[in-house]
Formats: sequence, C-alpha cells, structure tokens
Amino acid sequence: MSVSEALRLALRRLAVNKLRTALTALGVIIGVAAVVALLGVGDGARTQLTQGVASLGTNLVSVQAGATTTGGVRQAAGSATTLTLQDAQALGRLPTVSAYAPEVALNGVVVRGQYNLTTTVTATTAAEATVRGYTLQVGTFMSALDYARKLPVAVLGPTTVTNLGLTPATVVGSSVKIDGIPFTVIGVTQPKGGGGLNPDDYVLIPLTTAADRLVSGNSLRSVSLSLRDPSQTTIATAQITALLRQRHGLTGTATDDFTVVSQDQLLAVADQQASVISNFLIGIAAIALLIGGIGIANTMLVAVRERTREIGTRKAIGARQRDLRLQFLVEAVLVTIGGATVGAVVGAVATSLVGRAINVSAHASASGVALAVAAAVVVGIVAGYWPARQAARLDPVEALRHE
Repeated sequence: MSVSEALRLALRRLAVNKLRTALTALGVIIGVAAVVALLGVGDGARTQLTQGVASLGTNLVSVQAGATTTGGVRQAAGSATTLTLQDAQALGRLPTVSAYAPEVALNGVVVRGQYNLTTTVTATTAAEATVRGYTLQVGTFMSALDYARKLPVAVLGPTTVTNLGLTPATVVGSSVKIDGIPFTVIGVTQPKGGGGLNPDDYVLIPLTTAADRLVSGNSLRSVSLSLRDPSQTTIATAQITALLRQRHGLTGTATDDFTVVSQDQLLAVADQQASVISNFLIGIAAIALLIGGIGIANTMLVAVRERTREIGTRKAIGARQRDLRLQFLVEAVLVTIGGATVGAVVGAVATSLVGRAINVSAHASASGVALAVAAAVVVGIVAGYWPARQAARLDPVEALRHE
C-alpha cells in the first residue's frame, strides 16, 4: 500500500466517525493550545521583565544601605542608615562613574482634590534624570536651583498622574499634597513600563526639600550610579566596595554594611526567574499533550477492536502487516495534525486574550507554534504505533471469527 492510498483510506475512515475523530483530537487541541499560549505568555513576561530592568537606567549600579541576601542577589535592608550624602559624593568621584544620584525613598500619601493615593516618593537630585534615564513628556525636571533653595516642587510619573485623575497637559503648575505638605508639579515623565519593576507610579522631589519637611536624619536609602563604560561593571563594583569599606572603617572579614547591585545582576536574576516560570509552564503543557496522546492511543485501540473483522478480511485478500500498520498509523497522525492545527489557532487567540488580561504584551511566536505542532506529531506517532502494531499482528483466521 502506498502512502497516498493509506491517506485516502484514513481520511475516509475518519470522515465516517466525525464525532469520535473530533473527540479524539480534543486532547491534542487542548495540549497544543496550552503549549502555544504558555510559551507566548512566558516569552512576553520574560521580555517585559527584562525591559523593566533595562529601563531602570543606563549602565546602572545601585548602592543600597544595609545588606541581606535574597535569591542569590544581595539586597538592602530598608531601615539601614549606613549611607550618607558624603558617601554618595565620594562615589561620584570614582573614575568609572559618570553621574550619581543620592536617593531617599518613602511611601507617601499624595492627595489632590478627591483623589488620595499611596505611592513611592523618591527624594533625590537633578542627576536622577540622567542616572535613571527619565525623559519628560511635559514640563521640566527638578533643577540644581530647586535643590539649593529647597523648593517644594515635584515631578510625577505618568501612572501617578492618571491615578490622581489628571492628564499630563493639565497637571503642570497644579498643586498636590504629599503627606499633607503642598508641592507644585513641574513635570511629568515619559512612561517606561516594565513588569512591575518600574510601574511608572512615583513622585520625585528634591532631596533637600524632603530633608527639610518630610524625613528626619540625613542618611540615604540608596545611591544610583551611572557608569562611563558598561564593560567596567566588575571594576566599578570593586572600586565602590573598596571605597565604602574604607569610609565605613570595615576591615578584614567584617561584613559589608551596604549592598552593591549592578544592572547586569538584576538582568541575570530576572532572566533566571523567567526561565523557571517558562520551564514550569512548558511542563504543564507537556502534561496536557501527554494526556492528548493517551486519548489517541485509547481511541485507536478501540478502533482496532471494532474493525477486527475488516482487518481479517484485508489480510485474507493479501494485505501485508506493514500495510495495516501504515493505515492505522496514518489515521493517528492525521488526527494529531488536524488537532494540532486547530490547537495552534486556539492557542494564538488564547495568548492574546491572556496577555491582555494580565497586562503583558504576549503573542504566539512561529517557533512556539512549530514546537507545539512538532511535539504533537511525535506524540501522535508514539500513541498510534502500538494500536497499529496490534492491528498488523492480528491472525487473519482469528480476526475473521471475531464477533
């Protein structure tokens, strides 16, 4: 029997039992749709996470007060008071550093009219725009004069503007209250987006103004540094560590009372976390495909039992084992390919819907679809082989006696 003849017979047989064929393919449809959707959403989440870290700044190194270790990356202790403005100024003079921005971040209650929200208020300097890569969509950024005069001015993130019921075009020049103190809005930044790491919801104010009106003490929560050359991250990290240990009187094996985190480290951790999530999702999708394969094998075994007399007749008139094996195998593969095609379409639609639901830019990739379809075909061949082998090995006499 040729392959074309086997295809013709298989299509005819599948067309006779349309409902059974559809139900058999349902497992493959669900499996392939799950693979396509989970890969698409996983890739979208990975991209958004990476873009979020990249949008934090240009060649960024963050020095944070205190030191703890979480997930392989040392993190700062939020209440530590081990960094000062003098530390920041000394770090800014390192040869590998092009700009620095001292920072004090606090949760502030921002009020305008009937709107009331809690967001991150970062007290910093004009260099924050350079170090963090902020650009303005309207207004101006805080200046050295604002810093020197301790003026109550604020630059808002675009999400904050929206949450206050305002628009960038109308907010500049208006007044908002931060923890009960009035501030004049002088600018609104461009949105950056990015996976929760930079949700565009923040308020930036001069560090001197915050020290004068909002916070006590002169310790910093962090210092953000922009490096002259991204290839010098390792050298810069070593210089930063050595300088701060010297300034803080840390000798020998004394533990650092600060944490240095580079953008490369954050990207590596983000990529690692995204890989773990992707592998987990692929595992779930693989289980769905496996269940689909079991469904095909079960249905084909039932078909062999139901068509035993037909198999016996065909063998009696000269059909060889490989002819019957090919016929049943082709039926299994056709069901798989049909189910995989429908599943790919369903998966592409599901990817878009899920992406919108969780606010992730996700779309089905060609490689994801190809992988899902290829995996489904392999599952179909494996699942169909055993029933095809059983059909091929049936004794023709016993098969003809089958009731």
